[in-house]
Amino acid sequence: MRFTATSVVLSLFLAGMGQLATGAPLIADHQAADAFDDIPAPQFQSVRDHYRFFFGRTSHGTQIETGLDMLAAQEPVLWADVTMTGYAGDLGHLGDLNWVPPTRSYLDTHPECNAVLWSWCGGVSDNTPEGIDAYLQAMNQLEADYPDVLFVYMTGHLDGTGTGGLLNQNNNRIRAWCTTYNKTLFDFADIESFNPDGVYFPDGTDACAWCSDWCASHACPACAECAHSHCFNCYRKGRAFWWMMTQALSWQSGDTAGGPGDLRPTLPAHPNPFNQATTLAFTLEAPGPVRLQIVDAAGRCVATLSDAPLAAGPHEFTWEGRTADGRLAPAGVYFARLTRPGNVRIERLVLVR
Repeated sequence: MRFTATSVVLSLFLAGMGQLATGAPLIADHQAADAFDDIPAPQFQSVRDHYRFFFGRTSHGTQIETGLDMLAAQEPVLWADVTMTGYAGDLGHLGDLNWVPPTRSYLDTHPECNAVLWSWCGGVSDNTPEGIDAYLQAMNQLEADYPDVLFVYMTGHLDGTGTGGLLNQNNNRIRAWCTTYNKTLFDFADIESFNPDGVYFPDGTDACAWCSDWCASHACPACAECAHSHCFNCYRKGRAFWWMMTQALSWQSGDTAGGPGDLRPTLPAHPNPFNQATTLAFTLEAPGPVRLQIVDAAGRCVATLSDAPLAAGPHEFTWEGRTADGRLAPAGVYFARLTRPGNVRIERLVLVR
């Protein structure tokens, strides 16, 4: 097989129970809130069984907890709350890293904790690029020091300054980091920016004026209080949180029962995009059954490159950008999904025509 200069080489080193590496971002935004209804029922209990959370937050961060409580009130069994330890504090201002020591202290004394969240109050609105970078670097260091813990990044809440304001610039800095370095991001501001019809409110504030308009003509659940905002804003954040955690757990466990969102990423593609052939090279440390599929962005299988036992050692497969029936696949985003017992590995591919 002749490969072009734009071929993508993916090296995957798999052991039967090896630690999975993250290689694509997991972003919980307004679309995640919409996708809540597609979560398979068993996954809610799986998240409750698996995760023990540490959540540093002041009033704005409690919006997520309020949303979770609202969902639990609707379906007390199915959407029962998660195990979460709250800590009174947020990410501060201008590079303040006072949140790091209590994080380390809690993780060092609570080995059962495997997920950490910290939210902003108003600290993104008046921050500097250096201050945002200090936050990002500190989170990154924590991830390196506690590799078995999921660390969730967050953007800051809307403040009415619009797309040209400092808040949005700083939020975009966080988004760019999480996208580039394959982090898990709870996009607080994005959830506040769109109603369920997908209408964008770029100049809104954390009060969520569109929430009142929406709920004037739609049935919306109530709450005792949604700090600084409307109950529907909290509700949407609760939905996005559940989506994020079910996706994170599915990737970790290799469970594909939840559909297309369950893809577990590994290494970024280099180079990418490609327009003719993509070479997928991986090494098995032990023999066993291997399924290598190409799936589209909706999770549908486009082509199967391997579905058989393979020997230990290096293997290469090439996808020529065609569907299983030989037709040219349309340009777009695809995922190479490599599955073996106990492991799922994913590579994001971009096909251009």
